[in-house]
Amino acid sequence: MAAVGEAIMMGRGEDTARARARLVALWEQVGVTGDPLHRCTIGHYLADLCEDAAEALTWDVRALDAAGALTDDRAQAHHASLSVAGFYPSLHLNLADNYRRLGSFAAAERHLAEARRRLDVLADDAYGQGVRAGVDHVATALAAGSTERLPSH
Repeated sequence: MAAVGEAIMMGRGEDTARARARLVALWEQVGVTGDPLHRCTIGHYLADLCEDAAEALTWDVRALDAAGALTDDRAQAHHASLSVAGFYPSLHLNLADNYRRLGSFAAAERHLAEARRRLDVLADDAYGQGVRAGVDHVATALAAGSTERLPSH
């Protein structure tokens, strides 16, 4: 997770290509049957580094799939505050945004509804507020029929 964290920080800076390459290498090292926490985290952050919505969708689907195999015990072994339920609002939000960008509005609506349904597990902290704001941004773009990448992506 330390290597994943370093790559994530790199991606938040100016070196997104290097961060992407590092996360892909970590994904290949972990493998499709590896630790679900690693797969979920890598997939989730790799999707954020993709300009292409279809490519981002692939990584976000992988992250959601990994979350299905993740347990609270495993997540809390990494950090005591984590719960798998807290991952789902963001995972579904990202899928909703990807589907919206691809023009698959019905699928986007389904994932946005799922994100909303799960928002109550999030605290009223910066993370929870960010996910809630993201839900609002995607809902607004979806209502307008927009397929443009959102500045808040």
